[in-house]
Amino acid sequence: MAISRKDPKGRKLREGENWRNDGRYSYRYTDVRTGKRLTVYAQDLPELREKEKQIAKDMEDNILTDGAIKKMTLNTLFERYMVTRELADTTRVSYVRAWENRVKDEIGNIKVVQLLPSHIKEYYAKLSKAGYAYSTIKYIHNLLYPALEMAVDDDIIRKNPAKSSISDYGKPAEEKEALTVSQQEKFMEFVKQSNVYNTYYPMFTIMIGTGLRCGELIGLTWKDINIKAKTVNVDHQLIYKNLGDGCKFHISTPKTESGIRIIPMTQEVAKAFEEQRKINFMLAKDKSIEVDGYSGFVFTAKSGRPLMPNGVNSVLYNIVDAYNKVEVEWAKKEHRKAELLPKFSAHVMRHTACTRMAECRMDVKVLQYIMGHAHIDVTMEVYNHIGELTRIEKEIARLDSMALNA
Repeated sequence: MAISRKDPKGRKLREGENWRNDGRYSYRYTDVRTGKRLTVYAQDLPELREKEKQIAKDMEDNILTDGAIKKMTLNTLFERYMVTRELADTTRVSYVRAWENRVKDEIGNIKVVQLLPSHIKEYYAKLSKAGYAYSTIKYIHNLLYPALEMAVDDDIIRKNPAKSSISDYGKPAEEKEALTVSQQEKFMEFVKQSNVYNTYYPMFTIMIGTGLRCGELIGLTWKDINIKAKTVNVDHQLIYKNLGDGCKFHISTPKTESGIRIIPMTQEVAKAFEEQRKINFMLAKDKSIEVDGYSGFVFTAKSGRPLMPNGVNSVLYNIVDAYNKVEVEWAKKEHRKAELLPKFSAHVMRHTACTRMAECRMDVKVLQYIMGHAHIDVTMEVYNHIGELTRIEKEIARLDSMALNA
């Protein structure tokens, strides 16, 4: 197609500028970063020169101006970002699934160079209005932010549009409520005396005594238990997920190094493990079932198959329901208000274990190690909460003392 060094209005065109017979203007230049010859187009000369200014600024700031880069969507960027990460299979699957379910069709098709902070904030606001918790939105933010940070490092964009855009969105995280000492004692005594649920008493004793995560608990094998040395070795967890091979059990390594630990047993926990071994023997549970090379699981279903993660929660919910029904009947007979147990999960059992240890004023670094917390501030939240309650109790006691002396 023929080109001219002057436009129809007689205006002299600069080097690289051309007027085309189709009525458009073009500007040819070389991207100094890639060495590629590139062309941009405009409907009039002022528009073209605005584009030239932006190109000059981009090249001065070492921003890539390649047309393919300019067309890159957020979805494509995320794919590139995931290639750069060394992740456990379970983590990779979780990240990809979260992206596909929450981001891909929402803002994923926006071009990276056109993505604005307002796009991110509008998206987070939409999630917030839909009732998503702050923790969920933060999880998505932790996928978006580093991917866009990589685009900054690669000189695709100048600034990260996801920076400082997370703080005001999502429902506040529900405060973790540990069982009180009284609730814990009532629950454990009910399980112990129950003809239906008493086989779970050793498992719950171990949960309270070690603070294990649910996946760590159901992943324990007898090789991890050293009764003589009174230690529990934690270096893996059991999960039930689809990792591309259908929903099934998988062995997964802890996300952080702090998750790998050896937990000392109390005498009570050691006794519970011995009781659990007897229960498994009496029920003649199959020990040969294997998951990724691991066998001889401590806690299993009647078939010998490992306990499902949600199976532990189901047992807890059923026990609480059974306890509350009995408590309501006794309260009616005794003409008092029923003291019901709250519905709680395996995670609450772990939080309860952490709380009991903190109440005994266990050294905070020791507690952090036992719980496998990657960051000390997670452990300190429990200590601070207990500290606040202690201060309140002391102040109330002081008021009582003043009233008695008045």
